[in-house]
Amino acid sequence: MSSCAACPRTAPDGQHLCQLHAGELRGWLAELPYQARLLQEEFLAPAGRPAQGRLGGTGSATAPIPVDLRALVLLGPGRYDPDGPDDDGQAPITAVLGAWAGHIAYHYPATTRDPHGTAHAQPCEQAWPRHGETITGWCAWHLAYLPFALTLPLAPDLHRAISNLIHRLRTLTHTTPRRQTMAAPCPECDVFALVRIDGQDITCTDCGHTLDLDAYDRHAAAVRRAHQPATT
Repeated sequence: MSSCAACPRTAPDGQHLCQLHAGELRGWLAELPYQARLLQEEFLAPAGRPAQGRLGGTGSATAPIPVDLRALVLLGPGRYDPDGPDDDGQAPITAVLGAWAGHIAYHYPATTRDPHGTAHAQPCEQAWPRHGETITGWCAWHLAYLPFALTLPLAPDLHRAISNLIHRLRTLTHTTPRRQTMAAPCPECDVFALVRIDGQDITCTDCGHTLDLDAYDRHAAAVRRAHQPATT
């Protein structure tokens, strides 16, 4: 076991983030396409009709800005450098996701064979999202390669970059996943700190232990049985 690069908790062997922060990252990547759709539906619709000028008048009607410029920035094209200065909050979603995918792919070993049949291992040249270079496509790529990304020292920087994206989106859409405190204690540390957030596994906010809903249901049933009064 090793220390988490983002908090004092312990990370699984060979990984740089604890289960809590890895679960956050996984949940954010699953949430991003939904938040982006909300942003497009709610903020790229016309803001209103232009005021009507008087017929024959000399004045002109002024229309309000038809879209929210912050939404245009997030959903538009652009560039982003994971090795550059800290994100100033202006990078588009696809630029951030695509740049980080390329950064991770460069560390992923690819094996090729030359005409003589000799195998050569070298970094991947590019990340190729199976579902296209869209927000959904890039998020699916990141989710597929997340187990590998967590083994890289860049994992905490990726966590911070995706955190910045999701919080920029939530600020605009005013939509936050529901957070539910679970009744049973954590099976790992026995603290009542299990929390379920939409799109994420149930996680202990004290020790970082995670379990899916089926595992929690089995655990909760065992806790109830253990505390049932004995019958004679």
